[in-house]
Amino acid sequence: MKVAFLGLGRMGTELALKLVDDHSLTVWNRTAEKTTPLVERGARAADTPEEAVKGADLVITSLFGPDTVREVVIEPSLIPEGVTWADSTTISPEDAAEFAAAVPGYVHTPVVGSLPPARAGKLGVYVGGADASRRATVADVVAPWAAANPERLKVVDSAPAAATGKLLANLALAVTIQGFKEALVLGESQGLAPEQVVDMLGSTGLEFIVNMKSPFLLGERSTSPGDFTADAIAKDARLMLATADKDLPAVAAALASLEEQQEAGRGDEDFSTVVVNR
Repeated sequence: MKVAFLGLGRMGTELALKLVDDHSLTVWNRTAEKTTPLVERGARAADTPEEAVKGADLVITSLFGPDTVREVVIEPSLIPEGVTWADSTTISPEDAAEFAAAVPGYVHTPVVGSLPPARAGKLGVYVGGADASRRATVADVVAPWAAANPERLKVVDSAPAAATGKLLANLALAVTIQGFKEALVLGESQGLAPEQVVDMLGSTGLEFIVNMKSPFLLGERSTSPGDFTADAIAKDARLMLATADKDLPAVAAALASLEEQQEAGRGDEDFSTVVVNR
């Protein structure tokens, strides 16, 4: 299949690398040098999004957020008539409905996970759109993203449903990193070292985030570049708050912690900076 892939940030690069051996891949990124890893694997680099999508059977986008999608895809009417567009960008359900109304071939395809699961083919993937045939095509193409755990590739009947699934997944990350931060504060108030708090949090509801982020806390990994930036999850938290019809106080607290890191110039670091620099 001729696939155009637009957006080669940290996650986009990993997603594209999972497809390059099985498809004729044309890639584009605003910062052109980021296409190099794909070109070295056999992809063709395009100078513009318009060049990338010309002749494509499928267009995949992995952009920073809904405003970037509007700028790159919606406003210039980028997607050729009849072509399926699989968008893995994290957006709100309202954004997903807007994009589906603008482009009949729209299938929302957000992924759940960070860079290590992406490299291992262990991401969660939602595939949502109104057209069952297009959903099936996209699910088949992106299956390598979840190859190691195919049960985590979930096909749903609308783009907004897929967007909601992604926000739910990232809500869990946001509120549990806040919980980890507050557990450290509580433990340290009673004289416990971070290592002791980490040990005590084993087999608790925070175990997942502790296992994921304690290597950063304990100095075994650097938060730069990390796996999932504070900027990215803060953007997602704002989408959650804008989407819900009631207050989300736990998400709001997590966002406040993330914004502290952004204000300190650490937005491009792994979001574990919330516990490392508390």
